[in-house]
Amino acid sequence: MELTGHVGFSTLPDQLVSKVTSDGFTFNIMIVGETGIGKSTMMDTLFNTHFDNVPSGHECQEVQLRKQTYLLQESSVRLRLTIVETVGFGDQINKEQSSCSHQVLADYIDSQFEAFLQEELKIKRNLNSYHDSRVHCCLYMICPTGHTLKSIDLVTMKKLDSRVNIIPLIAKADTINKSELAKFKLRIMSELAANGVQIYQFPTDEETVADSNSAMNGHLPFAVVGSTDMVKFGNKMVRARQYPWGVVQVDNENHCDFVKLREMLLRTNMQDIVDTTHRKHYETFRRNRLAEMGFSDSNYASVSEAYESQRESLQNEMQDKEERLKQSFVQKIKDKESELKDQEKDLHTKYEKMKREHAEEKRRLEEKKKHMEDEISDFLKRKVAMEQARAQQSTLKGKKK
Repeated sequence: MELTGHVGFSTLPDQLVSKVTSDGFTFNIMIVGETGIGKSTMMDTLFNTHFDNVPSGHECQEVQLRKQTYLLQESSVRLRLTIVETVGFGDQINKEQSSCSHQVLADYIDSQFEAFLQEELKIKRNLNSYHDSRVHCCLYMICPTGHTLKSIDLVTMKKLDSRVNIIPLIAKADTINKSELAKFKLRIMSELAANGVQIYQFPTDEETVADSNSAMNGHLPFAVVGSTDMVKFGNKMVRARQYPWGVVQVDNENHCDFVKLREMLLRTNMQDIVDTTHRKHYETFRRNRLAEMGFSDSNYASVSEAYESQRESLQNEMQDKEERLKQSFVQKIKDKESELKDQEKDLHTKYEKMKREHAEEKRRLEEKKKHMEDEISDFLKRKVAMEQARAQQSTLKGKKK
């Protein structure tokens, strides 16, 4: 339907641009890789700045995550950038600890989804001012072995591919020649496909970027070189790595794929990566969590019914726990009473035994006492008899004189 005059809603795109520019943008990157592979340098190179980086060694006993948030501005556009960097990834000698490294990353991503979901479920929510900490992109840096992917790489990417947009990168690509690098790329993509690992594919549904994105999908994984050092090359200063045999320019597409990465990640597909995180990965998490909470897509189910169902389930669970606690308490009392009765019985037995021993000892002492009294009585009688005999003898001797 055509309008007969100007109304004004044709300015909606301008209004939207003005609003979004005023609010600013949020982008959260997780960068995964072994210690010393160049994660911090790659972030500095990618955003053309120097972030606060603390060097880490190989002494970490378990994988840790280091999170830093920065406010960046380019022209009139403000970007809240959060970088989550792995520390100690792949350094564990114990295979069991190394195999559990991916769980730390998955738990962190899920915790950020959970925080956003809890904000959504609040009665008074304010998503406009809420700092979205969901991880939008995972830059997975692969060690440039030139052979195959390590088992920890396959396991980790398989664990994360349903949670985050993964973009694989071959780190320190200047250590491999071009022919080996091409074979290594094909081998990596073949292994990922064989193990069912789904990496992020640049979208081809928009005509303006379809051709370039389709071409860039064929260059994955990107072989990158990072450096913030300025080296004089010819008559100009370029970001490069200086070697005795020559210079590797970071921004030269003939030397590495860094320009392709920056073009696809920041200049062309950043918003699609954010949208994919919300539309695909977060929705999957949200659907599973709401199902756990008792919600469903049934036409006959409502929020109140789901709440009542969950409430009844929790009440039944609490009653069962209460009943088990009561039974356990009663059983403990019975066991304690039985133990006290056994102790009482033992004490009574010991008391009776001691009583008998005391009576026997008293009887023996009485017998000894009586025996001693009899001996004393006999002794006294003999003494009196002897004294009488002596007295008689003395009397007789006196008469004779």
